[in-house]
Amino acid sequence: MISYKSSKNILKKGTIKIKDEKIKSINSLNRVTSSNVYSNINYPTGDNAAFDGFAINSKDTKNIKKKSNQKFKIIGSIAAGVKPFKKKIDKFNTVEIMTGAIIPKGFDTIIPMEQIVFFPNKENAKYILVNKKITKYNHVRFKGSDYKKGELVVKKDIIIQPNHILAFKSLGIKNIKVKKKINILFFSTGNEISNSDNIPDWKVRNSNNHYIKNLDQNFLFNFKNGGILKDNHEKVFKSKITKMLKSTTDIIITSGAVSAGKFDFVPSVIKSFKLSNYFKSVAIRPGKPILFAKIRGKQKAIFGLPGNPMSSAACFRFFVFPYIEYILGLSEEKPIKAILKSNFYKKKNFTRFAKSKFNTTKNGKIEVEVLQGQESFRIKSFVKSNIWALLPSGKSKFKKGEIVDCFFPNQSNSTLF
Repeated sequence: MISYKSSKNILKKGTIKIKDEKIKSINSLNRVTSSNVYSNINYPTGDNAAFDGFAINSKDTKNIKKKSNQKFKIIGSIAAGVKPFKKKIDKFNTVEIMTGAIIPKGFDTIIPMEQIVFFPNKENAKYILVNKKITKYNHVRFKGSDYKKGELVVKKDIIIQPNHILAFKSLGIKNIKVKKKINILFFSTGNEISNSDNIPDWKVRNSNNHYIKNLDQNFLFNFKNGGILKDNHEKVFKSKITKMLKSTTDIIITSGAVSAGKFDFVPSVIKSFKLSNYFKSVAIRPGKPILFAKIRGKQKAIFGLPGNPMSSAACFRFFVFPYIEYILGLSEEKPIKAILKSNFYKKKNFTRFAKSKFNTTKNGKIEVEVLQGQESFRIKSFVKSNIWALLPSGKSKFKKGEIVDCFFPNQSNSTLF
């Protein structure tokens, strides 16, 4: 049995290579960029109005004395989204302009609509009255002031979020290069596992399959259900691995049959293949029997998760997902730091993944409560939880007020940083 730290080092050394592909940027949510993305244009594309109002030439106001009105003749109106205004601009001319409209040449500042005085009146407006000096560039959005053409928008190895897609669309970025999605083939194991809703007492509903399937968008993979392997399906499983080596499947994940029982055939089948990286059993709770293997000479890997739902969920979160990060080139996920609300005890030499609940206090501190019901068969505490607390090996007592590392169960912490 190895430590959690040692197991993660083996995962890093046993990474597989994932190819790139070009896709439409509008379909890139939760994909990982494989090259830097740059702006194709200046944004804004031209100097435009930040407010509804009237555009004037600020030079026309330099000799205006306080409380004396200067009339500016209204020569037109410009809405956002129309072709730039082209007219001869004379001294003391003005044009009505809407937010986002391109400012015509000859004008360089905007007077907001709320400050406008019309002449002779608003209903029959032919002029506006200005009674003070107006500075240059008031309420002007400058061409390229947000993004300049060729400027970096999103770096390589970033998970695309909706705010990135907004930028891509605004900047005319049609296609981007991303890592291909990882293809995972999942097998449940055991005669006791059933896909039926109505089952006798000696059967277990197949929940692990559905849990991991519904993590696919948040954890960056394509999921394929391989079905249930029965207790006598050693040869079937071996043939599935053989087929995997010639398929587009990148990772096989099994749930169950990974410990040391009579029907736990997963380790022996996997070890019948040539492996370059391997571990079996890690000093963790829950999930100690976890297995990992990389097939030698192939860009294929296998995880054997424990069959218990909580053990399977924890092992996916703390083994499979970090592995996905490694092979996609993502930065290692940062923990959320939280203050422990009460004392917690565990075995000294084991890393503990604890079902927990975190919240913020009135004074802005982040606290985490390790919930009652930490046994691996209990799902009620998992339903109540919103975070995993990771309590490392090396000590057994964690005192109230200590800072501990926390990880979201159903999404990456990376979305916060």
